[in-house]
Amino acid sequence: MVANIRGGGEFGEEWHHAGRLATKQNCFDDFIACADHLHSSRITSRVRLAIMGGSNGGLLMGAVLTQRPDIARAVVAAVPVMDSLRAETTTNGRFNTPEYGTVEDPELFTVLLAYSPCHNVVDGTAYPAVLLTAGENDTRVDAWHAKKMTARLQEATSSDRPVLLRLESTGHLAGSLDQSIDETTDRHAFLFDQLGLGYRLVTEPPSGRHPLIGMHVSEAGALARDGSGRVDLRAHGLRQPCLSRQLRLTRLRSA
Repeated sequence: MVANIRGGGEFGEEWHHAGRLATKQNCFDDFIACADHLHSSRITSRVRLAIMGGSNGGLLMGAVLTQRPDIARAVVAAVPVMDSLRAETTTNGRFNTPEYGTVEDPELFTVLLAYSPCHNVVDGTAYPAVLLTAGENDTRVDAWHAKKMTARLQEATSSDRPVLLRLESTGHLAGSLDQSIDETTDRHAFLFDQLGLGYRLVTEPPSGRHPLIGMHVSEAGALARDGSGRVDLRAHGLRQPCLSRQLRLTRLRSA
């Protein structure tokens, strides 16, 4: 489920302005309302709910996590802004003050302090399982945000649920295909474990032909190695064109 909260641009500028600067709390209230609705309507329960967001959405995760630590069983915050008071001391953070505000404005300082995740962690609170990620060379959201929040949560939580930090050497939600696969694998492994979800291993079809693209995995691997951005499988007697990335994934699975 995607929560289209106020502050985004989905419904025009009025919707956007209803979730920025002094009205930023509306973003967190809307997200919390969505999560509460999933629980109250019995679509899911809190122990089977995970929430996830990245970058500005990582700030959303931090604010929701600290304001409502009971909201979900697991939280993933990717490359998040976690110290709202010091975010503007970074190069890119200064450019974001039209959206968040500045600590130099007394009114907005109070607003920022009220939701800044790092400043609202409470000792002895039973926080859910949390996975934070960061890129050491991220020039948009410095890695120290996630590191600082990880340390603070580990110190404060009274639950036995893990608070983990995953670091990469790359930048802001960017990296190689292999890194993307690794991150996705780690994220899903974390969520599957915390939510108690079962899974089954996907095995090679007896014929050796891939069930989705309809060709032998060795053929797919050979095609993927040409390095082109797109492979037209119709030239090989198949119905649909396919991204070479999908073929690379097939080759990796068959390795």
